[in-house]
Amino acid sequence: MDSLTFESDDLGETEEFLSHAYARMRIGSTTPAASTRVHRESTSSFSVDEIDLNFEMSYSVNPLGRICLCVVHEGTVQDHVFRGVRDSFVPGDTVLFAPDDLPYAGRICNARYNITMLDPGLLDQVAAPSGARPAERVRLTGHRPRSRAAGDRLRTTIFYLRDHVLAAPDGAAEPLIVAAAGQLLAANVLAAFPSTARTDPTARDRGDARPDTLRRAVAYIDDHADQPITVADMAAAVHVTIRTLQYAFRRHLDTTPMAYLRRVRLAHAHRELLAADPHSGVTVAAVAARWGFAHPGRFASLYRDAHGTSPADTLRG
Repeated sequence: MDSLTFESDDLGETEEFLSHAYARMRIGSTTPAASTRVHRESTSSFSVDEIDLNFEMSYSVNPLGRICLCVVHEGTVQDHVFRGVRDSFVPGDTVLFAPDDLPYAGRICNARYNITMLDPGLLDQVAAPSGARPAERVRLTGHRPRSRAAGDRLRTTIFYLRDHVLAAPDGAAEPLIVAAAGQLLAANVLAAFPSTARTDPTARDRGDARPDTLRRAVAYIDDHADQPITVADMAAAVHVTIRTLQYAFRRHLDTTPMAYLRRVRLAHAHRELLAADPHSGVTVAAVAARWGFAHPGRFASLYRDAHGTSPADTLRG
């Protein structure tokens, strides 16, 4: 995980920084005091920025190569345009700022806002496109969430990642946590925005979702639970589509592949806590993070539901 903070009152410095942090852009302002502050927390697949501009700034930006989400805290974003879209955003809005392959432009008006960017490939790790072409990728098809509630859920996810995953350096350095966080973000983006992802299984998916498919998927998960695997990895390992895999778990176990993976990792954490010497410096937080659980409170709740006791009590023996 990387962290950086940029502060400047110089418009030229701000343009240089923003061009390096996002994509080549031109900015402009007639405000005498153009104060900018940006704080970024990032992983290899996504980043979360908090930005504070106390002036009005126009922008024209080249394609980012990443999906760019915006949550407006204060102020407004006016005349935001990209191909086929012209819109303005106000506090409380959670929007797709730009598709990964399109330039965009607009005006920031004395705003404090969040920019979250993610690798478009993350969408393909959690869902499959509706088309039949092998090289086709999942794409977002609208810049506004399906509903206010959907936008609110995505915003809550972004703030959870910012405050509980990226803000904890030890946890954010764990590969399982980073992978799970990226998949969580991608899944919530797809839940929030219209897209080309197919959610309902086809007739072939239903036919392929046999018990032996499930058994092979379970075996793969059991053997690779200590690695940052995705739903796409699981599906590829058993030679079925993501939809087939998801339907097989739903049909035969009434769960999802990721929920089953979490259950397996919880069992590994339980065994590690049982075997640990409580006087050796082992901590519940470290064990939880190693098995992909970023939030200690959430881990403790899941652990108690599964084992009827707290992880701290298990560690103490």
